[in-house]
Amino acid sequence: MAIAIKTENLSKAYQLGEFTTGTLSQDIERMWFRLRGKEDPFLKIGETNDRSVKGTSNMVWSLKDIDFEIEQGEAVGIIGRNGAGKSTLLKILSRVTSPTTGSIKVKGRIASLLEVGTGFHPELTGRENIFLNGAILGMRKAEIKRKFDEIVDFSGVERYVDTPVKRYSSGMYVRLAFAVAAYLETEILIVDEVLAVGDAEFQKKCLGKMSDVSKGEGRTILFVSHNMAAVSALCTRSILLKHGTIEETGKVEDVIKKYLSSKKVDTGGMKIFDGTEPERFGERRCAIWESIVLTNQDGLVTDNFLMGEKLKIELNLEVFKPSDDFEIGVAIGNLQEVYTHYLVSPWEGFTSLSHKGKTAVEVELPVVNLFPGSYLINIWICVQGAYYDDAIHNAINFKVVEGKVNQHDTYFERFSKNTQVFTPSHWKIK
Repeated sequence: MAIAIKTENLSKAYQLGEFTTGTLSQDIERMWFRLRGKEDPFLKIGETNDRSVKGTSNMVWSLKDIDFEIEQGEAVGIIGRNGAGKSTLLKILSRVTSPTTGSIKVKGRIASLLEVGTGFHPELTGRENIFLNGAILGMRKAEIKRKFDEIVDFSGVERYVDTPVKRYSSGMYVRLAFAVAAYLETEILIVDEVLAVGDAEFQKKCLGKMSDVSKGEGRTILFVSHNMAAVSALCTRSILLKHGTIEETGKVEDVIKKYLSSKKVDTGGMKIFDGTEPERFGERRCAIWESIVLTNQDGLVTDNFLMGEKLKIELNLEVFKPSDDFEIGVAIGNLQEVYTHYLVSPWEGFTSLSHKGKTAVEVELPVVNLFPGSYLINIWICVQGAYYDDAIHNAINFKVVEGKVNQHDTYFERFSKNTQVFTPSHWKIK
């Protein structure tokens, strides 16, 4: 099988802070080395892109010594945490930016969908942007015309095709952008996490189309996503990036398992937040999370639960500015980050945190309506309609095992028959 993409020692360095090295003599020295075809001496002190630790150098390697080969017709998933270098890699492959060192060889034309707004001129209409993108890819006008109706039909923006795209919603924008990338005749399709903008139906439609162009048309696909279920369904091989380097490459199932195991934390049913969580964000103006505790129906702290039993989630926080308009959210999903339960306090009539200082909020699920397996919990708190005060992704992990309703019936059997319905959560301040 012919090679579609090959990289050798591919690296990308970014300078933090000011764009110069700080002194004129250092800038001249760097220029002199470049003119002689030698390595920039200041790249030797560059550090890996680990955002959780304080560095000493203002030069950071977003990617470092990336080597891989992708065969024609392969669908390859690129996964990793935020800041791992996934988007930087796709931008280099798409010729949006150039590598600092190393080489890249590409056989065939590339269509890229990197982020909302890439490749479209806002003042041009949808029709004009379709022809513009085709011309950039080297296609003749007749070729683009042949594909035009399919592009418009897939995107569902026929009514607005002669309207400037600056007036499109983000959803309409990405639908048309994906349709252009998928239907124009290119050998390689590169797709970043922009599908998150579309609704669930459109995401399913996109994944189906990508599968068709890979398996049916023999086109090469590079797909970046945090949705492990989507990566598993579409791709046969995957590359795991960590701090700008390749940590694992191989069969998609094996690489996803490696990625998920690296994210999992043995909590024992309790997690104290000390400010070092890698996927945490928020303004922290009104409140901040301090810990999360999971207890079963016997009041024991645990991270193992039976189907059908009671689950209590104790959320400990500190309130800086009391309010009657707080929103607290708890999202429960599997390790592929497919979320089945969203527990949001205003839905249950709980919006007030009226006392300043340490506070404990208890969320009770009367029945654990989850199939056996491993799950994670995301939590957030905000003043409704405003910014996030504190949000933590993968705040804690827990497991569910099969439980019995009685000696003749199990919750698994009952749940599988859809006779068990979702029970609303109960909220209170302890």
